[in-house]
Amino acid sequence: MSRFPAPKIGERTGFPSLRSRAYLNHAAVSPLSVWVQEAVERCVKDFAAEGVGAMLPWVAQRNRLRSQISGFIGGCGALSGQTETQDPTDASVALLSCTTQAVAAVAWSINWQSGDRIVLFRGEFPANVTPWMQVADHFDLEIVWLTLDGFNPGITGDDGMDQLERVLQDGARLVAVSAVQFRTGLAMPLAEMGALCRRYGAEFAVDAIQACGAIPIDAKMMAIDYLACGSHKWLMSTEGCAFLYVDPSRVDALKLRLVGWLSHENALDFLFHGPGHLRQGRPIRQRADALEMGARNSIGFSALEAAIRCLDDVGVDNVWTHANRYIDALEAPLVEMGWRSLRAKSPERRSCILSLEPPEDLEAVVVCRALDAAGVSCSAPDGLLRFSPSWPNDLDEVPIVIEAMHRATRGL
Repeated sequence: MSRFPAPKIGERTGFPSLRSRAYLNHAAVSPLSVWVQEAVERCVKDFAAEGVGAMLPWVAQRNRLRSQISGFIGGCGALSGQTETQDPTDASVALLSCTTQAVAAVAWSINWQSGDRIVLFRGEFPANVTPWMQVADHFDLEIVWLTLDGFNPGITGDDGMDQLERVLQDGARLVAVSAVQFRTGLAMPLAEMGALCRRYGAEFAVDAIQACGAIPIDAKMMAIDYLACGSHKWLMSTEGCAFLYVDPSRVDALKLRLVGWLSHENALDFLFHGPGHLRQGRPIRQRADALEMGARNSIGFSALEAAIRCLDDVGVDNVWTHANRYIDALEAPLVEMGWRSLRAKSPERRSCILSLEPPEDLEAVVVCRALDAAGVSCSAPDGLLRFSPSWPNDLDEVPIVIEAMHRATRGL
């Protein structure tokens, strides 16, 4: 039970230490709320007071968190008949350190056959590209590169799904895509892509770090087989923790190559149940959590549980609606100033990101620095200016941002 009032859309009272006048950088790193700080403090105090005595209670917290994550993304939910202190409550969720580790963990766990084809998209964040390229090189796989151009109706055409289907008709083992494109904010049609993968027998892997907490994700409905997500962006938790969801129908087929001492069945028994339990030949659990090889980030996962609870309170649907109202108010004045908006024309392809190309006489990186100095936090990935509001942002900030943009571009 938190000592702080529940969070509310459009209020930043839960962020009393935040210095920026307008924090529009949730697509990069979110600030930590009082609810998250409270959870971190509770965990730190427990380990300070109890040392190893705090271990099992916080193992139980992580088990609870797995089930919460599964429900949050529309996964399979909790499994019954398992003990809270030894076994996770959801066999489909692994708690890891970052999105890259989660993507790499599943990439190295698929039982590849030489010649299998992986479909990737040019221009994606490297976290969802590099691991697949590495396994392709190691297992003699073929990479098929597609462009993102056809997935943004009204801006770049609408033939992306046709392009994907043609590739799948020729045969592909797996399609890997980011739920939201980090440069442009384009929300990919995950449900349609997932259905297409199922139709042609391909597996579907999604990097969801720019989506979870900002747009609704339903892994079951979207036919997502593997979903990787770090916690420091739209989930608004700490760096250094992430999760991997594996659809239950895919778990048994995994060939778990990246495992460690905590991957064994009943891995903790030899520490707590006397002699005779230290056996080197214990089988590896055939579950997603077997990818949690060793000591885990208790502090980070305590923070993530609190952050998910906040998002449950405000509602992810409401986050998307509020952030897009903010962007609606911000976009037109910036376009009038000569910036070109890359925001999707179709609402279903919109995330909570507004990215803009600068006029020819301006550099986004320079403008971004000037805005930061004026108390407006944003980013400039790959030469674009990116604003990413979330639920704490008040629409009253918009005039402040517009005025800061006028000042930042004047004389540059």
